[in-house]
Amino acid sequence: MRHEINDIINPHSESLWSRAYDYLMLMAIVMSIVPLMFRAHHSIFYIVELVASALFIIDYVLRWVTADLHSRLSGWRAFAVYPFTPMALVDMLSILPTFNVLGQTFRVARVSRLLRLLRVVKFIRYFEPLEIILAVIHRQRRILWTVFSLALFYIFITALIMFNAEEPINPETGDYLFPTFFDAFYWAACTLTTVGYGDIYPISGIGRVISILSSIVGIAVIALPSGIMTAGYIDELRARKENKVKKEG
Repeated sequence: MRHEINDIINPHSESLWSRAYDYLMLMAIVMSIVPLMFRAHHSIFYIVELVASALFIIDYVLRWVTADLHSRLSGWRAFAVYPFTPMALVDMLSILPTFNVLGQTFRVARVSRLLRLLRVVKFIRYFEPLEIILAVIHRQRRILWTVFSLALFYIFITALIMFNAEEPINPETGDYLFPTFFDAFYWAACTLTTVGYGDIYPISGIGRVISILSSIVGIAVIALPSGIMTAGYIDELRARKENKVKKEG
């Protein structure tokens, strides 16, 4: 029976019961997040919370009792280690608010609502595209880290140049254009990503030239991880398809 349960709760399994289980848990996650979109507390939200949490508890227990079947460890070690695995911790923390385990002080601090946001992380388990993206990030982590480091370095250099090259005072307001280096760093990050909130901007000719160059380079830097992720996603899909064919064959 434990093997049958493991086949059902195993995400992305091809069995009908497993797919139905995935859809049920995805629905429970979505419904439990909906109340976080409202300030008011309605009675229906309380019922939804109880039903969703009941499903989360059942899921947690089933995964614990079958821990040795989906773990690299065997025997009692699998059962002892499972509660401390990342996804098991997320499951437990997302359940805690329902039982009012936290004291009143923490509830006032809205920690309870923040813990419920952890349920979004549970999407990774049941929503295969997110799992594939995480697999791609893990596989391409060195290249992505290099691109990320390059972007941070360029933001730092651009912010340093702008902080010292731009006029210090805005003649229209009489205030500093960049009161601190962090403001210049914030401007450089917005410019590199071509966000452009418009709350901080250069006014001198040299500052605008720096801004133009930063925007042009930003387009190239931002395009690098996009291409890496796209190629990695396609490779991951192809590899999973080949593994699936091998298993069926």
